[in-house]
Amino acid sequence: MGAAWIAIVTARLSQHDDPVPWLSPKLGQARTMRWLTPEEVDLTLADPKVADPEVVEDPGVADPSMVCPVACIVISGPGGDPTMFEAYWKKMSERSAVTLAGSQSLSYNSDTKNLSWYLEPKLEQEIRRLHAIVSNVAVEEDDHYYIVVGTGSSQLIQAAFYALSQPPDAGDRPTTVVCAAPYYSAYPEITDLVRSRCFKWGGDARSFERDDEPFIELVTTPNNPDGAIREPVVNRPHQGKVVYDLAYYWPHFTPITSPANHDLMLFTISKCTGHAGSRIGWALVRDKEVAKKMIKFVDVSTIGVSKDSQLRAAKILETVSDSCSTAADIENFFVFSRNILKERWNRLRELVKVADLFTLLKYPIQYCRFAKDMADTIPAFGWIESKGEEDCAELLKKHKILGRCGTKFGVGKQFARISLVSKDEEFNLLLQRLSIIQGTDLNH
Repeated sequence: MGAAWIAIVTARLSQHDDPVPWLSPKLGQARTMRWLTPEEVDLTLADPKVADPEVVEDPGVADPSMVCPVACIVISGPGGDPTMFEAYWKKMSERSAVTLAGSQSLSYNSDTKNLSWYLEPKLEQEIRRLHAIVSNVAVEEDDHYYIVVGTGSSQLIQAAFYALSQPPDAGDRPTTVVCAAPYYSAYPEITDLVRSRCFKWGGDARSFERDDEPFIELVTTPNNPDGAIREPVVNRPHQGKVVYDLAYYWPHFTPITSPANHDLMLFTISKCTGHAGSRIGWALVRDKEVAKKMIKFVDVSTIGVSKDSQLRAAKILETVSDSCSTAADIENFFVFSRNILKERWNRLRELVKVADLFTLLKYPIQYCRFAKDMADTIPAFGWIESKGEEDCAELLKKHKILGRCGTKFGVGKQFARISLVSKDEEFNLLLQRLSIIQGTDLNH
């Protein structure tokens, strides 16, 4: 059976004001519906509990095949869809709304006087404003950065590789791209997808030993998947370039210890505010020629970036900046988000420590310039390790939790990454599944 014909219902365990008429009362009320991935389909069809006679015989069910009992719901944890932030943005629906007239956004150009001709001036203004408020980047006038906007940071990663790598006629070998393991699982595919003659994936930076070759090192800090603070590993600055992926360097995830001050830094609105679907990322680039080449890459590949998405992103960032003011009449976005994540991490750690099955990393407490207080790192993902040699992702999969295996991140299969930025219902169900694996009781 194809994935396009199976739906999944994320059921509330508590009552809801708007019950869905075809959902069996014993399941609670439907929260959301989405299509299953092929992997999830296999898991669901393999579960004998799917054939639930009480559900199938429910006279209120218009199509019994669309009903999925709580027991067969698959927690899809590997992708990191940031739906946790929806609760905040529902409160800000009117304040963050953008209305676009049919006469807007007709031209390819936004500001022909700007090096980045497609960059909306309002978005540039709000990017600089938020960085200045949070103090996570040195954006003062005397330390100028060019802003290059892309369709998510994924496009900008390739744009950076294009700008920093050796041209094909400069030698026989493409520039090697490396990153210390565990690294973001999409890096290898992003690097090698188009099979460029300019650059290629080289794996773990700790294993890169070619002294005579140029290289590009990706430094993700805080790191995805494990939340660790990173520095470059390959110490040959005259031969290589460094790209800093700072997607998670925001105060709801980690203490802002000092303003980042690197030649090329990448950010994305999906991690900053949760608006992954808007597909907006930006690079702060110190070198004008590098910025020009990155802009050319965006120009040739997508002829700029959607103006509609840029204007929406500008309004979202403006709302976040406004919320950070001491005179704000709305709740501070970063404080709201951090409180949710902190509570989730506390519950996860309490659950894990009662059984000797999984381990979680511990993070140092540091002074945060934004919060003006001591704080620890609370990553968007849980990087869990199973004891012994057991495949952690496979163990989770048996209990319908889809974690991403450590081998995808360049390390062993005893590791797995699970998302902690889902909606409350999914996170609560995740903890229930983990408690079953550990043989523990959440109520004690």
